Amino acid sequence: MKRFNYKARDKETGKQIRGNIQAETEQIAGSLLINQGYIPESLTEQGASIFSKGSRITTKDRITFTRQMATLIGAGLPLASSLRTVVEQTQNKSMKSIVEEILANVESGKSLYEAFSNHPAVFNGVYLALIQAGETSGTLDIALKRLADQEEKDAAMMSKIRGALVYPAIILVVIIAVLAFMMIAVVPQVENLYEDMRQELPDLTKILVNITNFFATFWWLVLAIVVGICGGMYYSVKHTAFGRKAMDTFKLTVPIFGGLFKKLYVSRFARTCEMMLATGVPMLDSVRISIEAVNNVVVEEEYNKSLDIIKGGKPLSEALKDREYMLPLVPQMASIGEESGKIDEMLGKAAQVYENELDEQIANISTMIEPILMVVMAGLIGVVVGGTLLPIYSLVNSVNV
Repeated sequence: MKRFNYKARDKETGKQIRGNIQAETEQIAGSLLINQGYIPESLTEQGASIFSKGSRITTKDRITFTRQMATLIGAGLPLASSLRTVVEQTQNKSMKSIVEEILANVESGKSLYEAFSNHPAVFNGVYLALIQAGETSGTLDIALKRLADQEEKDAAMMSKIRGALVYPAIILVVIIAVLAFMMIAVVPQVENLYEDMRQELPDLTKILVNITNFFATFWWLVLAIVVGICGGMYYSVKHTAFGRKAMDTFKLTVPIFGGLFKKLYVSRFARTCEMMLATGVPMLDSVRISIEAVNNVVVEEEYNKSLDIIKGGKPLSEALKDREYMLPLVPQMASIGEESGKIDEMLGKAAQVYENELDEQIANISTMIEPILMVVMAGLIGVVVGGTLLPIYSLVNSVNV
């Protein structure tokens, strides 16, 4: 299939329109436009899309697109017209190119699910499953609205977590800056003073002097090692299964933040499962896709064990019970939902409980970390002060004597 940029006029209104259409040949593209009630004026074959060359589409772009589509379809606008309107309003060139391709596929007779499936890097399994369920049930606008709401909540939660890390990061930078200043400006002066007085340096001061001299001489080696380690870790996490699993394990076990991440994953699973079930996605598919949405391979491996239990005819509450990394409220609420016939609502309530707890924990992170950082700062600076100022006082006292 080729893609063509077109310029045409509406037969009824005479209004000039521009867009993108997909067809085997230019002649077929023209015929498709005529069948849609347009008079083609120009057709130009496209090259590769901007996105295929590696440009980036952010979560915000996807949320904006989803919200616009939900609003337009909910207002009764036809699907193709909704997509065409979104194309005109989209600012991000990469996202605009993607929407144009989706529009071309829809205009050529494909379902919206099939059109979205061509872009798995932009629209994940949760997105595609809800689009398919929304199309099948005739509630596409509701499915899109739920998608936008869920992605906004998830993005807001991750933003809060990143924001909570800002204060500790600033404190660490201050610690490093103070230590660097003491080592560069003060330690050499103490060494020179002892040399002038022909006195032997104290052991702690010798250690600090040696460290300072090492960094002054081999700073390039230290920099290369740090860059190499950081680059290696980044590559491993992004491109190897071992690195990804190691990082995901670290998230679950790191002090203070480990419990926070567990609640994040549980609430993400419960919220996604609620959304899938409420849209009409079958139970097994809902659970499978919700597990994928967790975005932690260690947790996913554990949660996947519940799929075999569900396949064996057991309820969701029993499948989730006693699962590692699964907090107890979710299977309890699932059990209540199974008895009342409102399992999606109960999962949503469980997710809300953990989301509220997450908000509270994130707000208190700075308070929890501050004493630890203060102790670390005091200890490190105390070592440097002990190796610089105290020898000076000892030297002055010895001279006075």
